[in-house]
Amino acid sequence: MKLRLGLNNVRLRNKMFILYIFCVFLPIVLTNVIFYNVTTENVKNQRMKDISRAVEQIYNQFQSEVEDAVTISSVFNLDYNINQILETEYVEPAAYVEAYDSYFRRILNNYTPLYASVQNIKIFVENPTMLHSGGIGFISNEMKETDWYQQLTERSDAHIIFIRTQQEDQYLSDQRGIRDTFSVISEMNNYESKMHWKKFVKIDLKTRSIEQIFKNLNLQGNIYLVNDKGKVEYTTDPAVDWRKESVDYESLTFPADSIAIQSEPSHVSYLENWRIIGTISEEEVLRVVRQSREFVIALACLNMILPTLIILWITGSLNKRLVQILRHMKKVKNQNFDTIKGVEYLDEIGQLTSEFNRMTIQVKSLIDDVYIADIQTKSLELERRKAQLNALQSQINPHFLFNALETIRMRSLIKDEMETAKIIHNMAKIFRTSLTWGKDRVMVSEEMEFIICFLEIQKYRFEDRMEYEISIDPTAKSCKVPKMMFLPFVENASIHGIEPLRHGGSIKIQVEREGDELIFMIRDNGIGMDESKVRQLYGYLESEEEIGERIGVQNVIYRMKLIYGDRFHILFDSEPGKGTFIQVRVPVE
Repeated sequence: MKLRLGLNNVRLRNKMFILYIFCVFLPIVLTNVIFYNVTTENVKNQRMKDISRAVEQIYNQFQSEVEDAVTISSVFNLDYNINQILETEYVEPAAYVEAYDSYFRRILNNYTPLYASVQNIKIFVENPTMLHSGGIGFISNEMKETDWYQQLTERSDAHIIFIRTQQEDQYLSDQRGIRDTFSVISEMNNYESKMHWKKFVKIDLKTRSIEQIFKNLNLQGNIYLVNDKGKVEYTTDPAVDWRKESVDYESLTFPADSIAIQSEPSHVSYLENWRIIGTISEEEVLRVVRQSREFVIALACLNMILPTLIILWITGSLNKRLVQILRHMKKVKNQNFDTIKGVEYLDEIGQLTSEFNRMTIQVKSLIDDVYIADIQTKSLELERRKAQLNALQSQINPHFLFNALETIRMRSLIKDEMETAKIIHNMAKIFRTSLTWGKDRVMVSEEMEFIICFLEIQKYRFEDRMEYEISIDPTAKSCKVPKMMFLPFVENASIHGIEPLRHGGSIKIQVEREGDELIFMIRDNGIGMDESKVRQLYGYLESEEEIGERIGVQNVIYRMKLIYGDRFHILFDSEPGKGTFIQVRVPVE
């Protein structure tokens, strides 16, 4: 309810603006923002899935290449004839050459071209009776001190991947030179009866095949091959020189918006904890969305501009005509009955305009035909009454009465009847005041002089049986009140309250000012009034009777209702034998 009342006080133009903001602007902006964010998130998620699949594809291809080499090494390890040849102690070199040519050479020649990624196969043995050539190498004491040898002997029945140097020496050392070739090395230990000498098979993979795996992927980022120790074994990042030095992946620094995606861990022992990690910038992931951002913004602007123009057009039509009607209504309030000119439209505002013009014409006609005629009639009646009043006033010439009273007063003074002269003077003042025309408002000080004159006359009548006391607030003396407004209350107090008492009584009058109110209070210790009389006085406040012939309390209340409306208050407090208290509150003028 409060919200509805609040909206009723808002101008129509502002209401339409609020309607536009909450029903057009904000929904369009929020819809486009949500659409853009959802699209961005979907594209990002889809792009991340594509990158993850690509990284997994690289890892699977790399694992497949390694598995080919592991398969070949397993074949050599399981071949009894090969193990027999490698375990045999040859007395003459010719015997070894015969055994080599009859079986071993054929095996090497068959498997090397079978797998496109295999570059070379070589077996290292401790058997000193064999010739170290044609794919056969010797395991020396120095070779046994190398890292790869220690690692392989510690992991029995396993394979290791080793990155060989381009300048490989006889110990497969990767301590110097440029790292270039991937090799799979495994120990030949399948037959317990053929383990008199240590034997290892080493399969070299083609570097070009490995590079092709990492470069075939259409990924706008970098790929890192990280071994089980966290070292970068291969990367497409040109900033990392993996060929010359071993680089820790955790020591690399990446841009703040870089996203890293790594492959799932492998379940094969020889690739355990090896990872493929792809890095790409977030901007590259969202590049497609960024390209369509301008289109989204343009579409949002179009969605806002077109409804805005339509709303402004409709709002302007409504507001302009309503303001025109309101302006002409204000003119009517100032008695300017101009009609609204222009084309009569068929919508509700057009109908309102037509009805306003019709109403304006009718009101103007009504004023011309009825109101002006009524004013003329009342003016004639007023002039007639003024004539009667002037005739009555001319019949009772107040100057004659004033002069007569003044003559009596002067004769009383000549005879030293000072009290009589004073009373006649007060009567003359009262008579002069009551017959003064054209002065309906007097100051409180003037009203109180009038009351004092009346009380002095009453005191002269009652001799010592009546006393009075008057207290006036200095700030109230200059306030104006209707003439003879308080006198009827004083008259009732003296005549109806004090006069019936055998021993007389007293009257106390007090006039104060409180803020914007003037307070007149009168208290007597007369005979008081019963409850029915008090109700009768209060009944005058609700009565609509006109002024009677006497100037009593009823007529005073009627005059105050005409002058003050409901802005005055009267309090009557009286009981038989306890006197009467009357308080009158009127606005300060």
